[in-house]
Amino acid sequence: MIPPGETIGILGGGQLGRMLAVAAAQLGYRCHIYAPEADSGAADVAAQFTCAPWDDAAAMARFAHDCAVITYEFENVPVGPLAAVGEVPLRPHPRALETAQDRLAEKRFVSELGGTPAPYAPVDSADDLAAALREIGTPGILKTRRDGYDGKGQWRIGSAAEAAALDVPDVPMVYEGFVDFFAEFSVILARGTDGSLAFYDSARNRHEDGILAHSSLPAPAAVMAQVPAARELAAQVAQGLGYVGVLTLEFFATEAGPVFNEMAPRVHNSGHWTIEGATISQFENHIRAICGLPLGETGLVAPGVEMRNLIGEDVADWQALLADPANHLHLYGKADIRPGRKMGHLTRLTA
Repeated sequence: MIPPGETIGILGGGQLGRMLAVAAAQLGYRCHIYAPEADSGAADVAAQFTCAPWDDAAAMARFAHDCAVITYEFENVPVGPLAAVGEVPLRPHPRALETAQDRLAEKRFVSELGGTPAPYAPVDSADDLAAALREIGTPGILKTRRDGYDGKGQWRIGSAAEAAALDVPDVPMVYEGFVDFFAEFSVILARGTDGSLAFYDSARNRHEDGILAHSSLPAPAAVMAQVPAARELAAQVAQGLGYVGVLTLEFFATEAGPVFNEMAPRVHNSGHWTIEGATISQFENHIRAICGLPLGETGLVAPGVEMRNLIGEDVADWQALLADPANHLHLYGKADIRPGRKMGHLTRLTA
C-alpha cells in the first residue's frame, strides 16, 4: 500500500492526466507529470513536471526516482524507454500497453479469450489489402496497427476502386469489415492489486467523425442485455494482463451479441460522467487501485447521467453552458482551439 503524501508519476500530460492528478490530490497524493510536450494541461494541476522526450533515459530515471508508483494516461507511451523506471512499480503493467498499442495483437488476444472482434485481416502490402477486400468485403475501414486514436490513422473504404486511390503511409495496418450494430457501449472496470473488480454502469456512446461526442446512462434495455457478456470478456482481459487500474473495452451491440471494438488500458472518455455521476469516479478508483487501496463504490448517484464532449469551437459557448445551474463544466486548459480537439466536457445528472 502506498500511503498518502507519496508522489504518483503520470506518463502523459493531457486531460486524463489532469483529472487523475486532481483525484490524487483529494486523496493526499502529489503528482509528477512526465510528457514531451511543454503545453501540458496535467502539469497545470500537478506538483512537478518533467518535460523531456520519451527516449531520454536519464530524465526518465530521475522522474522515476521521485515516484512511489507510476501510471500512464496515454496508451501510446513507448514501451522500450520504460525500462528506465527501474524497480518503481508501473501500473498497469507494460504488457497492457504492448497489447493495446498494436491493433492486430489486441484483436488476436481478445479472440484467444473467446471474444468476438469485427472481421479483420492484417495488411502489409497492396496485395494484402486486395485479398482482405475479397475475403471480408466492403464497406470496411483500414487502420494503422499503431498510433491511431480519435479517428486518426483510419480510412473508410467503400469499394476496391476507393482502396486503390488511397494514399496511406507505408506502415503495418489492419483491415476491418464494418459491423451491423444498433448501438455502441463501453465496459469500464477497476481492478485492484488483490485482483478485486469493480464495474461501472455501461454508457451508450455516440461518435461523430470518429470522436466520442456523447455518453448517456442508463443505456437502453437492448444494450443492457449485452453488458454481462461484455463484462465477462473484460474481466478475462484484465486477468490475462495481470491488470491493475482502470481498464476500458469498447463494444458494438449487435443482434448476435457484443462485438469487441478496442481496448484502452487507462481511464476513458466514456467514463468522464463518473466524476459527478458515480459515487467514486473512475479517476479516483484508478488512483486507489495503483496505490493498493480498497476500490470505491461505482454505483450511480442519480437515475441518469448525460456527458457531452466539447470539441473545437464547442468550447466557445462555455459561459452560456454555465448559465444552466444543472451543468457541470470541465475545461481542460487548452488555449489552441482547433477542429477535432477535445477542449472539455459537460455533465448533467438527469431524473
